[in-house]
Amino acid sequence: MNHTHALMAAQRGAALIVALVMLLAMTLLGVTAVRNTTLQERMAGNLRDSNLSFQAAERALRAGEEFLQSPTIPPFVGTNGLLTMQDDAGRGSFWSAYDWTANGRTAPNVSEVASAPRYVIEELPPVPVAGGSERFAPLPDVGFFRVTARGVGGTADAVTILQTTYRR
Repeated sequence: MNHTHALMAAQRGAALIVALVMLLAMTLLGVTAVRNTTLQERMAGNLRDSNLSFQAAERALRAGEEFLQSPTIPPFVGTNGLLTMQDDAGRGSFWSAYDWTANGRTAPNVSEVASAPRYVIEELPPVPVAGGSERFAPLPDVGFFRVTARGVGGTADAVTILQTTYRR
């Protein structure tokens, strides 16, 4: 009996301490795994929003180019998304502050986006074409247009602005 009592007295709860340390380690692993999974889900959602906004902006660019393919186009007077050349339009700050709702043309909507894609067309100065003949007169100037499109993704935070130059 003394021998059993002596063994019990020698144990001071080492198994409990080891179990608690192991439980703490497993808890830390679980918390890290949850944080990693949450971060990956957020990154995937942001990538999807970015992709949607790019697709919406591409759709608006195509709508602007289709508009320019019509036989006649209205005059560019600075309203309804038909602008004369903007000197600072090449900078992103101009288009970020631009009022797309009031002075932009709406393109056909892309599904699952926060707002319809919009585009603006700028009339650039015509470029004279060399050539022609004395009999039929000189060739007409070539018209160039800059189409700027804005697409929004699944949330209003994901915005893509694209530009293209169109020759008519």
